[in-house]
Amino acid sequence: MIVLNIHERVLNTPVSKVAELLNGLASADDKLWPHDHWHRMKFDRPLAIDAIGGHGPIRYFVEAYEPGQSIRFRFIGPKGFLGCHGFEMEEVSNDKIKLRHVIDMRVTGWARLQWPLMIRPLHDALLEDALDRAELFVGGQPAQHHWSLWVRLLRKVLLRRLSPSPDPSHPGRGT
Repeated sequence: MIVLNIHERVLNTPVSKVAELLNGLASADDKLWPHDHWHRMKFDRPLAIDAIGGHGPIRYFVEAYEPGQSIRFRFIGPKGFLGCHGFEMEEVSNDKIKLRHVIDMRVTGWARLQWPLMIRPLHDALLEDALDRAELFVGGQPAQHHWSLWVRLLRKVLLRRLSPSPDPSHPGRGT
């Protein structure tokens, strides 16, 4: 099964602010990744090509990195995830930047069920939370997003089993 999953947001800000978000990814001062409610993105070294890490059970390494412009990760787990994901930005006009996250992969075996039933709903919620953080960082007011009942149930059941887990509740998300 082929998966192309895209999340994007237009931010009213200069390119330098979005570059700051991308360059700070997985750092102690990460302003993009929603680590307050999701597993933190971690690597075995500072963000650079060949750094290995991931978030929760999702494992990957940095395949390509253009500081301040884009980063692409190659999946190494879970089994059956064959492809990559990453962030990129596109200048729409002066002080309007489109921040985009793309998953481009093929799933095989058990992952053909895992992706649509469990991982995609969690991934979609996580990415919308990340884009909300990006919008807040640049002074915007994101539209209010609520986790679906399915996402809240998956978080309650699945994230408790994974270590270390953030608090499964999320203020303002309908829990």
